[in-house]
Amino acid sequence: MMDYGQMEAVSAVLRSGSFERAARLLHITPSAVSQRVKALEDQLGIALIIREKPCQATEAGTMVAMHFERVSLLQRSLETQLSIENSALGQSVIRIAVNADSVETWFLKALAPDWPWLYDLVIDDQHHSAEWLRKGLVTAAVTAEGNPVTGCDSRPLGALRYRAVCSPSFHARWMPDGLTPDAAGKAPALVYGNKDELHSNWLSACLDYDRGYPFHQLPSTTAITNGVCQSLGWALVPEILAVPYIEAGDLVELAPEHKLDVPLFWQWSRAVSPALMDLNTAVVKTAAQHLHPVAEACAHNTPTRSKC
Repeated sequence: MMDYGQMEAVSAVLRSGSFERAARLLHITPSAVSQRVKALEDQLGIALIIREKPCQATEAGTMVAMHFERVSLLQRSLETQLSIENSALGQSVIRIAVNADSVETWFLKALAPDWPWLYDLVIDDQHHSAEWLRKGLVTAAVTAEGNPVTGCDSRPLGALRYRAVCSPSFHARWMPDGLTPDAAGKAPALVYGNKDELHSNWLSACLDYDRGYPFHQLPSTTAITNGVCQSLGWALVPEILAVPYIEAGDLVELAPEHKLDVPLFWQWSRAVSPALMDLNTAVVKTAAQHLHPVAEACAHNTPTRSKC
């Protein structure tokens, strides 16, 4: 049987990036951390940590760390049910895959500061976040996939609505005749990354446009919103962020009749459901306060843009 103190050391090194920082987290010496990690590697006969700066996990190391984090969550849940206040474990960690737009609009409001765990958010496109669950790299995910990943449960959250916007000066320069196929092929867009298909989907639905378009690639939702305001390009911005700028006249909506709704779902590992009960409830409740109903989104979108 694997020693949980040794698995905790592996998890702490991978989470913090070094043996020294892991030692501070665990309140032991770096030598003790190293001894625990090496003892587990010797027992298993396989390397768990690539000793670089920062330290990286091998495939086996990732599995060990995730196993420890899930067991820690379950033990914490049991201790709560038994009214045990002084846990023998350190703070538990819950790793969640979530898209950047949700993080920067509504998701953080669902995370309570007094829950007995630490959050580790992995940022990825909503169409790819479920892959983290399939690989066992996260415990839960906000995803565009409604069908549950094997071993997981799924709940609909609602749809995150986007509006295509640009600044008045950008509109005057690049789209003097409005949004046309010619303008779409020349006016630079602002996209999050090479997984971002929102703009292609929107142009296809709005203009039946399926050709390429120039784009700047920016690393965050906030950067894209600021870039639009600075006339760097046009973009699909979450409605929650775009509306104040539109109402103030700082941004122009390119095609008000063509909004893009992206249905989102909450999936979590069934193995740790008891430990995630409060989190699941909070995520679903918070999403209902900020997202559009999924049924409305399905009716609003054209069939080419999403499966509902």
